[in-house]
Amino acid sequence: MSGYLTSEEVAGFERDGYFLKRRAITQAHAKDCRRRLEAMEETLQEDCNKRMKIKAHIASPWMVDLARNPLILDAVESLLGPDILLFGSSMFAKAARSDKFVSWHQDSAYYGLTPNDSVTVWLAFTPSNKENGCLRVLPGSHLGEDFEHDETYDPKNLLAKGQTIRGVDDDQAKYLELDPGEFSMHHVRTAHGSLGNYSDDHRIGLAFFYIGAHVGSTLGRRTALCVRGQDTYGHWDEDPLPRYDLDPLSLDFLTNMWSKYQSKEVQQAAKAGRL
Repeated sequence: MSGYLTSEEVAGFERDGYFLKRRAITQAHAKDCRRRLEAMEETLQEDCNKRMKIKAHIASPWMVDLARNPLILDAVESLLGPDILLFGSSMFAKAARSDKFVSWHQDSAYYGLTPNDSVTVWLAFTPSNKENGCLRVLPGSHLGEDFEHDETYDPKNLLAKGQTIRGVDDDQAKYLELDPGEFSMHHVRTAHGSLGNYSDDHRIGLAFFYIGAHVGSTLGRRTALCVRGQDTYGHWDEDPLPRYDLDPLSLDFLTNMWSKYQSKEVQQAAKAGRL
């Protein structure tokens, strides 16, 4: 079975800045991913949102396997071409009856990519809908200028700096509802976010950030993982992959990455003049 997008789907993504939706794994597989994640949280005695934000896949081989899922990569290849790197990944878990949220923001604001040929894939491990705070996007926002973000550091905001775009008309939002095992995609410059979870169960998903191999870093040498095709450009060093679940070396790497990303030295593109 192929996961490649049709020409109409590609045109829709280029116009609207998002795609909904495609199945990557079965619901049973998604349920097992949730079980594995909750077991990791139990072992660590911490919320997965604490460290699994910049490169969550480095915490476990099964997350790396998901990032290499051929149905996901077929869809991504339709947009980025055959040579694909995994630049990062982020686990998003909202507890039941939680008012924690993700403010309106653009991934491109802090990613330091040139050019912005990047796609975010959001893979659901649980149902993701309006009631439990599914991903929502602002259609067409990827075609305009970079938004400036206020850095609120709001403890209820699941983003590292609480980065927030002000003045967004919520009535224009498109809600990307998914069943377990399905994924959506959005452009790195598409404004997006999510509201609180007012259901009686967790809402859990894993986001993968893919780039074309030709994409470089404006923030110095960093790491990435080649997941399809070849990296003939050499802009990125290789990710240190986990030997097993919760590899101590991997956890140290994740802690260091999270600290660097939260630093005020990592400026948003609009302020740094990279429009």
